[in-house]
Amino acid sequence: MSKITVAVLVGSLRKESYNRRLAKALEKLLPEGWRFDYLRIDDLPLYNQDFDQDYPAEGTRLKQAVEAADALLVVTPEYNRSFPGVLKNALDIGSRPWGTNSFNGKPGAALGASPGAPGTSMAQQHLRNVLLYLGVRLMGVPEAYVQFKEDRIDAEGNILHDDTRKFLQDYVDKFVAWVGQCRKA
Repeated sequence: MSKITVAVLVGSLRKESYNRRLAKALEKLLPEGWRFDYLRIDDLPLYNQDFDQDYPAEGTRLKQAVEAADALLVVTPEYNRSFPGVLKNALDIGSRPWGTNSFNGKPGAALGASPGAPGTSMAQQHLRNVLLYLGVRLMGVPEAYVQFKEDRIDAEGNILHDDTRKFLQDYVDKFVAWVGQCRKA
């Protein structure tokens, strides 16, 4: 199998982000030949339609990275029952100007972690609506709403609990199969 690159958007900018830790944990479970490319979104200017005439370099960099990737993974926290504005801004920039949507047709998935029991369920519902509108070929199941606990995943993404490893490995295996299915279609 050829090498597969997954563009990863982490919706949290926090230094000790639970969602970055979750993404690192997923990365460790990838099969050989797969790699994550963590896309930078903290330096993107707020989207403005005036950009459509002269796109900012940061936006062009994001668009090119998404287009170069074979798949997309979005890992989001939940802010006020939705996903963060910094993530929405990245999606807006990557889908503009009209007719140059870099996300269109990409196989992808969304998940997230939160200390609360619902584990980003509301954020993912809103995020899924946006990703589907952008033409992402979104994996429907399994969904993953992770209640983050410190004793499950360490700062380097090492999974410390067998049940967590099994759950996340199942998610990664289904994602890998989904991307493979989409690439054949």
